[in-house]
Amino acid sequence: MTRLLRSSRKTECDAKQFLIFLAVRAAPFALLIVAAASAASAWAAAVAVDSDRGEQLFTSLSCVQCHSVNGVGGNLGPDLGRRVARNMRPAELAATMWNHAPTMWTAMRVRQIEAGDLNSQAAADLMAYFYSARFFDKPGDAARGKQLFTSDHCANCHGLTTAKLPAANPVSEWQALGHPINLAAAMWNHGPNMKEEFAKQKVVRPYLFAQDLTDILVYLRNIPETRNAPAPRFFTTNGANGQALFESKGCVKCHFGKLQLEPRLKGKTLTEIAVDMWNHQPKMAEVPPTFEEGEMRDVISYLWSSQFFEDSGNASAGKRAFISKRCVACHNDASTDVPKLVGSQHTFSSIYMVSALWHHGPTMLSLMKSRNILWPRFEGTEMSDLIAYLNLESQAK
Repeated sequence: MTRLLRSSRKTECDAKQFLIFLAVRAAPFALLIVAAASAASAWAAAVAVDSDRGEQLFTSLSCVQCHSVNGVGGNLGPDLGRRVARNMRPAELAATMWNHAPTMWTAMRVRQIEAGDLNSQAAADLMAYFYSARFFDKPGDAARGKQLFTSDHCANCHGLTTAKLPAANPVSEWQALGHPINLAAAMWNHGPNMKEEFAKQKVVRPYLFAQDLTDILVYLRNIPETRNAPAPRFFTTNGANGQALFESKGCVKCHFGKLQLEPRLKGKTLTEIAVDMWNHQPKMAEVPPTFEEGEMRDVISYLWSSQFFEDSGNASAGKRAFISKRCVACHNDASTDVPKLVGSQHTFSSIYMVSALWHHGPTMLSLMKSRNILWPRFEGTEMSDLIAYLNLESQAK
């Protein structure tokens, strides 16, 4: 089967709008490498996040006064669900907030917006809210998705509004369409039935790429029958049951050592994971296990969520960033009350950084101005590299 994979082009923002966007949107976020609440060490484990709580915070923290998400909210800044460049990693988002935080604080003062509390849990829930708005996904192409829905034989069994086969619900009834983890579970559980149906119809099971599923989902989520469906929801658990399920489902029989899943899932979105599972299932020697409601969420939370939101990079590069960005000027200076970060026994993540900047950023800016130190900017992977360096030094101690 011939596939024409179109390159994903990031949405461009007007420079002024982008500054306004980050000026107020960082109201829910922010980023700083300062000791925050003692609860931050909990992020070493799986992160329990909920986009519904994050959506409530988007309102209560006044982000909604200037920004909207998919058309809901203010119009002073860009629509964060539509106009901001997608395919960001959590640390990149945190770095973007960091870069524009001073502008944000000025805009908040002008509009007399008071900053509410943003602890680590709140920052995590806001991350989940933007995940549900597909902020971290690659852009999709609905026209290509429509074509693939037919050429990959999905339309052979799945009608858009009516069932073509008794066991194949129409797309309009897919409850998992807006829930990325539920979608992964549905694709996995449905796999054996589809294998049988492909054999009956004498068609080859399609091999999917992540962009294929992204495009198909963009198409299906925007047909008239699903356009007004409930808002997508993304949430994870603390992963407490994940390890037991990973063992009881037999996954651990193969996925250990060089086939361990954690490093293979690092940096992947849930769409990419769903595609990997789809392509892997036919290769399994044993009958694939079925996941009951909630079980896939526990397993993914256990294997994936903590490292996705930690989003650590290269520790050596992070050390260089720590020095070149002048973090060392305050965080290694015993004459100030600024906490020492290196070897601090904290667990650092993109979530932790966001919460810490929210609490300590304005104070940090004042201190930097008094020392004639410019507010640093983080480009590319510098923030994820810094997270890796700080965690490495903390673990070493």
